[in-house]
Order: sequence, then C-alpha cells, then structure tokens
Amino acid sequence: MATVLDKQLKRVVNVDGVDYTVTLDADGFRLTAKGKRTPQVELLWRDLLSGEAAMAVALNASLLSKGPPARRSAPEDSADTSNRKPKDKP
Repeated sequence: MATVLDKQLKRVVNVDGVDYTVTLDADGFRLTAKGKRTPQVELLWRDLLSGEAAMAVALNASLLSKGPPARRSAPEDSADTSNRKPKDKP
C-alpha cells in the first residue's frame, strides 16, 4: 500500500552543480533554485496527465531555440527543371 501525499515533501537535488529544492504535494511539484522563492518549474499533476505539460515543454523548446531554422534553397543550376515555371521575358 502506498502512502498518501497529504503534506509537502521537500528534498534537495543537485543539477549540474546547482542546488534546487524539489517540493512535492497533492497538487503537483515545483523545482526552485536553492535560496529563491519563485519556482523555475511548476507542474500540476492534472496537466501532466492531460498532456498539457508535454505541449508546454514543446512550446518552451521552440521559443528557446536560437532563432529561426535555416532555410535550404535549391541550387540555381540543378538538373531537375520539371517543377520550374518558365520565366517571362519583358
């Protein structure tokens, strides 16, 4: 039988040399840098189960990317010209 999580459970975890406090409670969990008040990550259990958390992670990853993706342009002298439209001459 598992123990019911009826009050906060706090633990310290070290990630890449930085200490964080992990707080688990009945609503979800929070990850806060040691000595700070506002959590860097807060995840509610219902969001995790509904898929909202995965969508938020994907959105944050897309926003944190280093700019727009590089465009690959087709070379001007490619051998395949079947999809090209003829240029109008003035």
